[in-house]
Amino acid sequence: MSIEVVNESAAGRKATRRRHLLSFFIALVFALMLYPDKVHAQIIGNLEFSIPFQFHAGNAKLPPGNYIIRMLDNSDLTVMEISSADGSISALFDVQDAEANSTPAKTELIFNKYGNRYFLAKVFVEGNANGSEVSKSSYEKKIGQATTEAQTHIPAHRKGQQGN
Repeated sequence: MSIEVVNESAAGRKATRRRHLLSFFIALVFALMLYPDKVHAQIIGNLEFSIPFQFHAGNAKLPPGNYIIRMLDNSDLTVMEISSADGSISALFDVQDAEANSTPAKTELIFNKYGNRYFLAKVFVEGNANGSEVSKSSYEKKIGQATTEAQTHIPAHRKGQQGN
């Protein structure tokens, strides 16, 4: 008789554990659906590009030239760094998630153009519709109110790769 009670008790505990585990699993799945991971551009390494005009990246005004752009380490993918290829100029700027209308065929930078002023607006990596959008500076917002906006696309490539 005591053996039966022990077996029934063990079976009851096993069933209770299964219910708790199932409840935990359902709660975990539900939580993941409510709070999905952020989708960020996966810019790994450096992107190189050549800009034939003066432009702004965040609050920095940069001359024409060859540049390297990269995601700043330990920034939770919200800060990028742009620097001249020779390392003489460098600036940081805030970014947020952006999504292209279609998956880009090549890596590119997109600039907003107001009159003869260019502002770095977005960065997309070849084959990934998720990219980074540069937060507009107060200067760009001011210029944008007074001027019609256009966009200019500049191809870029990963450092060490040729021709994208």
